[in-house]
Amino acid sequence: MTTRALLEVIALGAEDAVAAQTGGADRLELVADMEADGLTPAVATFVEVRAAVDIPVRVMLRLAGGFAAGRVDALVRVACDLRAAGAEEFVLGFLGEDGGPDLDAVERVVAELDGRSWTFHRAIDRAADREALRKQLADLPGLDTYLTAGSGSGVDAGLPVLLAEAARRGDPGYTQRLLIGGGLRLDHVPRLRAARVDAFHIGGAARPGGWSAPVDADAVRAWRRALDAGHVA
Repeated sequence: MTTRALLEVIALGAEDAVAAQTGGADRLELVADMEADGLTPAVATFVEVRAAVDIPVRVMLRLAGGFAAGRVDALVRVACDLRAAGAEEFVLGFLGEDGGPDLDAVERVVAELDGRSWTFHRAIDRAADREALRKQLADLPGLDTYLTAGSGSGVDAGLPVLLAEAARRGDPGYTQRLLIGGGLRLDHVPRLRAARVDAFHIGGAARPGGWSAPVDADAVRAWRRALDAGHVA
């Protein structure tokens, strides 16, 4: 018997959040500015979303496009402000020039989270060495998830990596949950579910009208049905 899969949906505001929850999302990733692949939202936006829904909300900590940390002091301040507003879950991930994790930046921001849960986002798909990155981050408090497509090019290219990593669940460095996202389609679901992957992340797939349109509850509902069935309906 397979466990119910977690469905996380990108939200840009309260309207998105309500539609995602209505469609069956289990969790939100709250971001701003998808032209930069998702940056930290305003604290006021988080407050509105938190008041609008009762599912968990993971808030992006990222102030500029790319995978460099940039202004770490500013990241720490915004993390503090979001925590003060009630944020309990976060998304972050920074790489250094060598393609490895920027441990100084990650550790400084994570210290501000004070043990709260967080996802290392798709920076892992741009890392020079995925396994080395996992080992370097393994003991950081609160890290419970990797958001990954298995490749910087998306799930189509990364599927073999995802299946191999799913098979290693529980090994040192592989205890965190795999959250699959980045070019994810419904036809990927059967193989991933068969490999016991139990968490999926969608953004554009929840918006048939494109990023200028809000989340569509029916689109989310189609994903909910497919994940619950373990196959494409």
